[in-house]
Amino acid sequence: MANLESAMRGEELAAMRLRVLFRRYGYARFDMSKFEEYELYSRNKSFLASDSIITFTGAGGRLMALRPDVTLSIVKAAPGGGPPRRLYYSENVYRPRHAGREVSERMQVGLECIGEIGAYEMGEVLMLASRSLGEIGGRNCLCLSHMGFLTGLLRGAGIEGQPGEQLLSRVGDRSESEIRRLCGEYGLDGGFTEKFASLAGLYGPIAERIYDLRALSVNGETEAAIGEIEQVCRIARRLGAPGDINIDFSIVNDMNYYSGIIFQGFVEGIPAAVLSGGRYDKLLRRFGKFSGAIGFAVYADMLEGSRGGEDRPDADVLVLYGEGDDPLEIAAAVRDIADGGESVCAMSEEGDLKYGRLVRLSERRGAGI
Repeated sequence: MANLESAMRGEELAAMRLRVLFRRYGYARFDMSKFEEYELYSRNKSFLASDSIITFTGAGGRLMALRPDVTLSIVKAAPGGGPPRRLYYSENVYRPRHAGREVSERMQVGLECIGEIGAYEMGEVLMLASRSLGEIGGRNCLCLSHMGFLTGLLRGAGIEGQPGEQLLSRVGDRSESEIRRLCGEYGLDGGFTEKFASLAGLYGPIAERIYDLRALSVNGETEAAIGEIEQVCRIARRLGAPGDINIDFSIVNDMNYYSGIIFQGFVEGIPAAVLSGGRYDKLLRRFGKFSGAIGFAVYADMLEGSRGGEDRPDADVLVLYGEGDDPLEIAAAVRDIADGGESVCAMSEEGDLKYGRLVRLSERRGAGI
């Protein structure tokens, strides 16, 4: 296994470890086509990370699309209720590159739990998100917020529709000045203005900041969200969530799709979230399915170069041979090193190859090896 892992890129190694982790907790692999009918994505563009979709005309003249998202395909195929169905995937998604026509193929590994979702299932998914960050390696943290708290606060302030979305967007940006400007524009009293401004800056371990969050609660909806955060995090801890779990209400998702806990995961050395997920019951409603759903995705393509991958050599050993050296002698030297568990490359000159140590065939011959 060690030799196999040493030969893998960062994203491949992470994907393999995550698949093993998910299977250990009863998640079954979900396989899907690279294509879906374009209508699936056009009806749910605001759910997608990008509204750019790569299309083509399929058999019978149907407009098809290269898959830009996995969750929509799973929701489309999932049953409408019953016991939780635990699924994981390891798939590529396809999106246009920035301002260009080239296709970007990106690996995602993730899971979905769909059906009658309770506190245990939410805690299990949160634990698996935390453990997924641990499998990636390095210092990491999982940050969460709750759409129920956000919508409850908006409802308490009497804000709905686009104004509410704009205000939550500013909370997501942590822009206190813009929050205060919008609150003034919407005619909110000073108490609610301070609550939204405080929420934008609320960050830290749940055990330490839950009391600050309680001070911002305004109604039964926000109280219920706080209770759910505490309960689900206790379950995740009991299940063995290893990393830090922080409150961070700058995490804001689309209110049309997400209904409860939402979260992101970060790994030291990577400037953006490598994991993102949450509860998305409202998405199921759009498909006429009245049950619960929670899941997350790990953006494995962001991991190439992590865990020291950029500095990892192309080969542990470079065997350097001369023009007159016997190819059979070169082959014997390469086999000995490879059989010893190291990766090896034989070349007549170093070139740009990155290697751990150098073995000159002439010196090896002279030492009688």
